[in-house]
Amino acid sequence: MTIFDIERDINGLDIDARLAARQNLSRPLVNSLPDWLKEERAKLSRHNKVAKAINYMFEEDGRWQAFTTFLNDARICLTNNGAERALRGVALGRKSWLFAGSERRGERAAAVYTLIVTAKMNDIDPQAWLADVLARLPDMSVSRIHEILPWNWKALSLAEAA
Repeated sequence: MTIFDIERDINGLDIDARLAARQNLSRPLVNSLPDWLKEERAKLSRHNKVAKAINYMFEEDGRWQAFTTFLNDARICLTNNGAERALRGVALGRKSWLFAGSERRGERAAAVYTLIVTAKMNDIDPQAWLADVLARLPDMSVSRIHEILPWNWKALSLAEAA
């Protein structure tokens, strides 16, 4: 079983269950990885790209420590695939956004885009969220803004809205 297999199996579990699985299943694999990498590194030319990647992982600036952080914090994703997917739209729209009209309009478009992507990343329908937030915002105090952030938002039922 690989680390990615373990992550696939624990995806969707609560934080405590993911942390326990990472400690019991992933940590032994990760702990054996440096020795294996160093053995493989010894078989390669110093100019080999894989050898350079292995050397890079163990340089003094803490890359190995950064890599292993996911073992102690179940909120951390092993990959950055979610962030990559979120930025895909930015890359695809880059040319179109050159014509926002002004720097200020571009900043506003970026802010709205950030809100929409954040809603999507929290499994919320961006259109429903934005419509609800825009309806509530005028009557909401600044101290309650946290309630309508995508990760805290709960749509009002018809009874609550009336």
